[in-house]
Amino acid sequence: MKKILLLSDTHSFIDNQIIKFVKQADEVWHAGDIGDLQVTDTIKSLKPLRAVYGNIDDKDARVEFPLDNKFIVEGVAVWITHIGGYPNKYNQRVREELKRNTPKLFICGHSHILKVQYDKKLNLLHLNPGAAGKYGFHKVRTMLRFEIDSGEIKNMEIIELANRS
Repeated sequence: MKKILLLSDTHSFIDNQIIKFVKQADEVWHAGDIGDLQVTDTIKSLKPLRAVYGNIDDKDARVEFPLDNKFIVEGVAVWITHIGGYPNKYNQRVREELKRNTPKLFICGHSHILKVQYDKKLNLLHLNPGAAGKYGFHKVRTMLRFEIDSGEIKNMEIIELANRS
């Protein structure tokens, strides 16, 4: 079993609230718009990290992290990308690949809107953890926490951090 912390859109921001939840996870996944690599360096110093770069990320982030991160954890196929869209409205870049090689878990960021949605057509779970950073239009900073155990995704929790202020 793996305890996963999923965050996105930190936009160079990390604080003790985020770090507290990082320490409770087995792995941390970041769905892009990292900003300053100090964010991911801090996370990597505490826990294993899987991440992708987002549209605001510079060449250093693009060298360190891929556009798409596809892997299998505890029997669950996962695809993380920053700009992926939503069920019935997937981004054109990923749409055909999602149909051909469907993961069980499709994760993206970008919108700053937390969303957990099951795609009945493709039989996958779509996750967007919202935004953990302070930059953007969102009012509450959010992340997701869940467990993956022997092919099952379970115990999904929304983590609301402080208001963006």
